[in-house]
Amino acid sequence: MTQRVAVVDLGTNSTRLLVAEVHGADLRELERESNVTRLGQDVDRSGRLAGEAMERVYAVLAGYRERIDRHGADVVVTVATSAVRDAENGEEFRRVLRERFAIDARTISGDEEARLTFLGATAGRRDGDTEVLVIDIGGGSTEFVVGHPGRAPGFHVSTRMGSVRQTERHIRHDPPPADQLAGLSDEATAIIEADVPGEIRAEVSAGIAVAGTATSLAAMDQELDPYDPERVHGYPLSLAAGERLLARLAALSLERRREVSGLHPDRAPTIVAGTAILLEAMRSFDLDEVEVSEADLLHGAALGAASGGRENPLITG
Repeated sequence: MTQRVAVVDLGTNSTRLLVAEVHGADLRELERESNVTRLGQDVDRSGRLAGEAMERVYAVLAGYRERIDRHGADVVVTVATSAVRDAENGEEFRRVLRERFAIDARTISGDEEARLTFLGATAGRRDGDTEVLVIDIGGGSTEFVVGHPGRAPGFHVSTRMGSVRQTERHIRHDPPPADQLAGLSDEATAIIEADVPGEIRAEVSAGIAVAGTATSLAAMDQELDPYDPERVHGYPLSLAAGERLLARLAALSLERRREVSGLHPDRAPTIVAGTAILLEAMRSFDLDEVEVSEADLLHGAALGAASGGRENPLITG
């Protein structure tokens, strides 16, 4: 049975939409869009979603709701992740979504976010005997998921570390000086080593990196203009290339970073922190390269909703 599924991801940095036809483990994208809305603006400091940040999301969702209805989605899945989890006014935000857009956003745990991301990133892979790491760098959290494709992951953790959160904590000058970069990288390493046991890190032999930081780095490394998802998906990003890109990005002012080929201007404020997190993750897991994937939480949620039917707790109708 083929189902048409719409997934909305209310992330800390981006609000994303996927509409797809799902048949078993096969997924065909009909429409996909991502907008940087910075919902997690100042959440780490204030503990609340900012009014202007919520308004940015509402503006984007008005267009998404029209597209979902036009495609005639059988089911609609809306997930809210780190920023809404951490905000004391998250329930107020969800109430407005229900009233304005008939969207019942479910705040998922970091564990569920990790599981769905692994499902999306590894769907269709044939290397079932390989211990694979999936790295999902979001704005407010980073998920590390380890397991064999085609099975439930054996290890997953959601860390309180992300491109927006670490930018707000460490980057105070433009461009950032070496000591601020070092502080950011040292904290990232400490978080990974505290949250991921050494024996788990030692077992990993391959890595997949998903979400905006990784896809942006793949696009920048290839100097893609315009962005081409087919050339980004599956791209092998080496540690050396990431180090080169970080040095280049950190030497540029924010306005000059907005002009870098392959980088969406809206990602320029947080790309330095995101890149530093990815590099420290690669070093901690002793990976010389990672495969960049366009398939992530959106795809995992779509596959999970289609396989779970109407009893799936993510489905909002």
